[in-house]
Amino acid sequence: MGSATGLPLPRFVSLKSDRVNLRNGPGTEYPTSWVFRRAGMPVEILKEFEGWRQIRDADGVTGWVLHSLLSGRRTSLVLPWEIRKEPLPRVSLRSSADPSAPEVAVVEAGVIANLHHCDGTWCRVMVGSYRGYIEQNKLWGVYPGEVVK
Repeated sequence: MGSATGLPLPRFVSLKSDRVNLRNGPGTEYPTSWVFRRAGMPVEILKEFEGWRQIRDADGVTGWVLHSLLSGRRTSLVLPWEIRKEPLPRVSLRSSADPSAPEVAVVEAGVIANLHHCDGTWCRVMVGSYRGYIEQNKLWGVYPGEVVK
């Protein structure tokens, strides 16, 4: 449990802003090691210290951010571990939680999907104006087997 919030650790949240400084320690006196520029990007909270959270992104980069720059809104990245492949891998967004269900859309690796719920195998997501289901193991921002309500 987090010492500041009492919430479980680790846990996923998302970036609230298009500009979030990642710092080397929990305070403004620590240098900025990276600047995230993608609101809605999922990150994993590893530790809490007062108003600061140590986070990790999909690439494994860790650092500290002010808690007010994080949102409890759950999002995920589609296949972020395949983002450097050419051509970009794609995933089917299905009309139901079934691999043979009709395709609603095709989503490229690296796209942010808003999580609505997950049953441990499939997640109902929204990507832009499209709603549908993606296999949970193709998303980063939700733990294997995690149920999200």
